[in-house]
Amino acid sequence: MTPEILYYACAAIAVVLSGLAKGGFAGVGALAMPVMALGVDPVRGAAILLPILIIQDAVSVWSFRHDWDRRVLVVMLPGMAVGITLGYFFAAMVSETAVLGVLGAISVVFGLHRLWLERGGAVGLPSNSPNWVGTLFGVASGFTSQIAHAGSPPFQMWVLPRRLPRDTLVGTTAIAFATMNWMKVPAYAALGQFTRANLTATALLVPLALLSTFAGVSLVRRIDPTRFYTLIYVLMVLLGLKLMFDAVL
Repeated sequence: MTPEILYYACAAIAVVLSGLAKGGFAGVGALAMPVMALGVDPVRGAAILLPILIIQDAVSVWSFRHDWDRRVLVVMLPGMAVGITLGYFFAAMVSETAVLGVLGAISVVFGLHRLWLERGGAVGLPSNSPNWVGTLFGVASGFTSQIAHAGSPPFQMWVLPRRLPRDTLVGTTAIAFATMNWMKVPAYAALGQFTRANLTATALLVPLALLSTFAGVSLVRRIDPTRFYTLIYVLMVLLGLKLMFDAVL
């Protein structure tokens, strides 16, 4: 397989995964960046995906616009802004290889965490944990989202114990990550990643992004997504290990 074919194949798979996640299959989208990194360096891959995520956000926010929790957003969004800033300085100061290694580590931790939850592991925070704890988890979510578009684990660790209704959880997640993705635009612009080549690649992937997002919105209300999660998270761990291995070679 030529590098160009590998890139477009990885990009297409990544966009479909992120679309399903934006449509309501929470967690599946975290596999997008590890897949994307197989075909292109992680900072460029994240920049190509960012405008697509913003477009997909519009669909998911509109679909769940009546169901969201104000307190979660007020508590976590300021922390997310701080985390994004820290992630920007990290990406600006280290090599692409270091970013690749961090992406791999985030993928492994995310995958193992989700597999643990799938097998009955409990989130270790009480449902009434104070707001400052939520803000700290927002910082972690913003950092991992800036580096790898993988801010879900810290976000969920504070939000899931609150046991929000399903649609409220999906809607709150959609609004939080839509806002966070717009926060990341200045950071990626400062990193010089919104080039003509990258934006052209984004434009070519937009139709697939929209189709997969609408498919996710439709399917999430009909299918139990847990059937797919175990495979997704095992693949995430394996891909994360591969990225870490590549980073140290």
